[in-house]
Amino acid sequence: MNDIATAEKFNEKYRLIQKEIGTVIVGQNDAVNGVLISLFCNSHALLVGVPGLAKTLLIKTISEVLDLQFNRIQFTPDLMPGDITGNEILDENRQFRFIKGPLFANIILADEINRTPPKTQAALLEAMQERNVTVSGKAYALDSPFFVLATQNPIEQEGTYPLPEAQLDRFMLNLVLNYPSFEEEVSIVRNTTSNYVAAPSKVINGAEILEFQALVRKAPIADNVLEYAVTLVSKTRPGTDKATAKVNEYISYGAGPRAGQFLVLGAKCHALLNGKLSPDIEDVRAIALNVLRHRLVKNYKAEAEGLSVDDIVTSLL
Repeated sequence: MNDIATAEKFNEKYRLIQKEIGTVIVGQNDAVNGVLISLFCNSHALLVGVPGLAKTLLIKTISEVLDLQFNRIQFTPDLMPGDITGNEILDENRQFRFIKGPLFANIILADEINRTPPKTQAALLEAMQERNVTVSGKAYALDSPFFVLATQNPIEQEGTYPLPEAQLDRFMLNLVLNYPSFEEEVSIVRNTTSNYVAAPSKVINGAEILEFQALVRKAPIADNVLEYAVTLVSKTRPGTDKATAKVNEYISYGAGPRAGQFLVLGAKCHALLNGKLSPDIEDVRAIALNVLRHRLVKNYKAEAEGLSVDDIVTSLL
């Protein structure tokens, strides 16, 4: 199959996935699109939202639509690295045998990732970056495709361990889930208080996902679009030539090179999902906020004036 035919198939499958997810999830279209872009870019996503916005249900529904193995890990303060990676045990023949942990699946839901200590967070983040886990000095490869979706509650800070910036940088997108509109909430309440049971169908398998991930990387990109993405990232770095006055005033640290890589990959995927074979500047702008949101560190002045990172990124766009 040539690339144009693959792109058409990709677009068709994407519409089917959206339709099936829509049988369970009402609204949250931006979050659904963001999760799918992360998946097809072979990356990971962080979902942030207050309790009750269907973060866990959204991820579980997506896993049902994709014909992949899914594991949910509830992160708690007493969770140890071995609880997620697996452990070596001494079997009846007095030989050490590795028992795989829940990380050995295609889709991992890391629920409330900021509730677990840094040591366990680091084990998950090694798996995200290296696509393997290390137990007793031995590396074990994870299945492919491998995709981590982590959820985080932004309001309960007691008993949490916020992810350091270097670890946040491993997530391609930071997706903020907002309250539903009045009409959406009426629909949600009606569906969840009746005997309505949605059963989404599986519409895509692992081999197709790997095929589409390869297609995203092969998509051509014009030099001016590539340079726009890199310039946008450069503008977030205070004290540099391209930094804006607002960045110099309110930002302590800007985004690193990984942000530019994710902007370009995300723009390619966004273009393909919208029927284009090559991304333009609008595709970069469409995903910029979700890519940059967790990569900028505000200073005390921004905190004091109540300025959000979203405000600063929006001013750059």
